Amino acid sequence: MNLLIALVIGLMAGAHSATWGMYKDAVYEGFTYRKYFRSIILSGLIAIVFERVTNLDVMQPANMVIFYGMTYVIERGMLEFYKTFLREEDQSKYFIPMQFHVGGKVVHSQWRRWLTGGAYAIGVALAIMGIMALRNVSLNLPDVIIVLLVGSVGGWISAFGGAWKDAPLEGFEWLKFFRSPVIASIYALLIACFTNDYLYISMGALGYTVGTIETYKTFFFPNKPRGKFAGKAIQFPEMLKKRYNFVPLFVAIWLAVITTCIIALIQPRTGLI
Repeated sequence: MNLLIALVIGLMAGAHSATWGMYKDAVYEGFTYRKYFRSIILSGLIAIVFERVTNLDVMQPANMVIFYGMTYVIERGMLEFYKTFLREEDQSKYFIPMQFHVGGKVVHSQWRRWLTGGAYAIGVALAIMGIMALRNVSLNLPDVIIVLLVGSVGGWISAFGGAWKDAPLEGFEWLKFFRSPVIASIYALLIACFTNDYLYISMGALGYTVGTIETYKTFFFPNKPRGKFAGKAIQFPEMLKKRYNFVPLFVAIWLAVITTCIIALIQPRTGLI
């Protein structure tokens, strides 16, 4: 039963990211179920592996909250790494290239992209190891301050990565740069109610941050193209209506997540806060 619940949570996380991605991109790239189910299947597999490795009891609402955020961030990280450093794709359809680029100029050398991707992966791994190492260090700081600092780590990784990719072509915005660290810190306060594990707090908060920011950009500004398609003409106008068919699923997932958070907060808690 624990594995089954973990799988359902993983599929929900994947459906969430697949839906906002489709909603924004399908009018420019078209819609295929193969692409739509990519994130769903990947998240389901991640959930199975994560449950087996951690043995997290996802029958408890508090752990459901943690599990959803962790599955979300792992799926997003894996997919973005693949698109940036490994995938070979024609970049002419984008305003902001999705492959690794320097100042807007795509790095076509495969071995250079792989080498850079390896360095990036090592950097992220070191950051994660640093967070895990904090478990054995006495910082002599209030728990709330520790949570805010640890929680912002994932947000800073996202902020610097986004600035590197987007700023050379659409300009640097201070508000946009600090958005991810601030929101991640807020979500860290929530997750810290349910666990004292710094890694869960930091990375889980980033998962929720990505989902929240993308929801805001997608559904509060539905007619504003994503940065990568800025200035590009709509190629599949029929998707302007068809994409609405997926909105009920997206809303249902958010309602399930929010309801689970409320239930978890009502129950006795054993986190840092």
